[in-house]
Amino acid sequence: VIMTPYLDLIGSSPVQGEENLNTKGPYIVVANHQANMDIIGMFEILPDQCTFIVKREILYMGPAGLASWLCGFIFINRRKKGDAIHVMSQVAQNMLWENFRVWVFPEGTRNFYNKASMLSFKRGAFHMAVQAQVPIIPVVMSSFSPFFSKSEKRFTPGECSKILAPIKTQGLGPDDVPELTERVRDVMISTYHNISEDAVGYQGARQ
Repeated sequence: VIMTPYLDLIGSSPVQGEENLNTKGPYIVVANHQANMDIIGMFEILPDQCTFIVKREILYMGPAGLASWLCGFIFINRRKKGDAIHVMSQVAQNMLWENFRVWVFPEGTRNFYNKASMLSFKRGAFHMAVQAQVPIIPVVMSSFSPFFSKSEKRFTPGECSKILAPIKTQGLGPDDVPELTERVRDVMISTYHNISEDAVGYQGARQ
């Protein structure tokens, strides 16, 4: 996640792998989800013509829910699996017809305190990608720990996030979704550990 640019230290773009978002046409972004602060890094990365799939509870969160609705977020009811599957199936069709991209947090909930790994991924985003035969682009944000602590009231500049190369789904079917889900999760976990180490190094260089 980018809290402030640090080009003076590394001499390059503050987001690693930006070129991977140059993919034409619809695709699905899957990103790890640590805290509400994700939005800071998210809007540093957000591609054009992209909307979000979020849990329906956000719709009832006062001004945040209203803003989400006005921005065209897609809400799913996680408690009714049939409804959620129907919505995602419709999104898979519409993203092809209307040429838009979708951002999903496949962990399904925030995972700030599990710094060693990621939660199990829900398969909805991967079923959607396979149904639409569109690429999956993983986005990984590093651990916030080097620069954020609620208990210590510490929030300092920090980096980093990385956009991985698109993962193709052409030719895959529903039976391939479990393996696809785990493959994407594995590469995201590996990347998470690598860039979290970079974030620690960056924080040390600032001190």
